[in-house]
Amino acid sequence: MHKILLVDDEYGIQAILDTLLSDAGYRTVLAGNGKQAVELFRTERPDLVLMDWMMPIMDGPTAARLMQAQRPEVPLIIMSGAHPQALREEYDGFTAFIAKPFRAATVLEAIDRALRG
Repeated sequence: MHKILLVDDEYGIQAILDTLLSDAGYRTVLAGNGKQAVELFRTERPDLVLMDWMMPIMDGPTAARLMQAQRPEVPLIIMSGAHPQALREEYDGFTAFIAKPFRAATVLEAIDRALRG
């Protein structure tokens, strides 16, 4: 069973994604900000990170750099309402981008593709 680190500061979105991923057979680890995500990334060793871009305490770009410095092989999927090109100008290391608001099928397809490599 693949372990996914799910990072979002909006509890409602986090709860919806947690249910979606659990129902799809994934094990989830939850973080509400980038700082928690970096700590859990180190201790939980997830197979994939699904992360919001704009968060308090530590934003997505900073957390992404710290996580990928530790384990660059782990796929990182970014979720945001911003345009993906604007995000790539800030940080180019993500595997996939999911626009918010998202469809459940889009999330599951992106995760499946990222895990298959």
